[in-house]
Amino acid sequence: MSILIYAEHDNTELKSETAKLVHAAQQLGSEINVLVAGYQCAEVAQAAAQIAGVNQVLVADNAVYTHQMAENIASLVSELAVDYSHILAAATTTGKNFMPRVAALNDVAQISDIIAVESADTFVRPIYAGNAIATVQSSDALKVLTVRASAFDAAELDNDAPVQNIDLVHDNTLASFVDAELTVSERPELTAADVIISGGRGMQNGDNFALLNGIADKLGAAIGASRAAVDAGFVPNDMQVGQTGKIVAPNLYIAVGISGAIQHLAGMKDSKIIVAINKDEEAPIFQIADYGLVGDLFDILPELEAAL
Repeated sequence: MSILIYAEHDNTELKSETAKLVHAAQQLGSEINVLVAGYQCAEVAQAAAQIAGVNQVLVADNAVYTHQMAENIASLVSELAVDYSHILAAATTTGKNFMPRVAALNDVAQISDIIAVESADTFVRPIYAGNAIATVQSSDALKVLTVRASAFDAAELDNDAPVQNIDLVHDNTLASFVDAELTVSERPELTAADVIISGGRGMQNGDNFALLNGIADKLGAAIGASRAAVDAGFVPNDMQVGQTGKIVAPNLYIAVGISGAIQHLAGMKDSKIIVAINKDEEAPIFQIADYGLVGDLFDILPELEAAL
């Protein structure tokens, strides 16, 4: 029984989720291999080889994997799957895109968004927007799992695993990469930030999100938003935190003008410390907050920035 982990990267830098997946996989007690599929991604492979617990890094370096399209990656992973009992990927946009295809190609069920490993065939995952926790046992020979990386600590970086190049090329001509429009920001990426300050419908409009900028700059924080703020057009949807947005678990999460709908809580309730600022003292967000401040955010935010 061995495990294959799909490494998230941008062909230059390994994403932090991979080290967390390795920590999750270590609880299965089997040999762990990491797959790096991309183009000119040798640096990524070397970074993956440093993760403690990794036995080997497999590198599929070819131009067809430049953009890690789901059609190509799913075929690659499916071909490799015959040698593994478990396939793991992060429950991110990439993992959610290609892993169901891997499960379908191998005629097995996928277990999504796991937050704990009980045994080699039994896993824990949230359901109903995190209002209930399900323990799921799989009898499939191949376990296809997406992992909520925020639920696991990162494995240490004290390894020097061997790196092996594999010559497997899958180029699906029915789909092609056209363009990617990426948001450029000097602030940390939401899913990797240690501190996040998010605004909700209480911000009233997009211009008022500027009130968060000074605080974010002083704390080195990323800026997020609730779905209500995104749906109202205050900010773009790549800032959305929640069940249908990004799942985060920073050391500090500051929720400003966010009532705390269950869909939002599902995306941030694993944060180490939660601070809520809201004028409604009955807001559900206060039920999970470590610190709560009841008041008008338009008075509180300038005072907080000045104090910082």
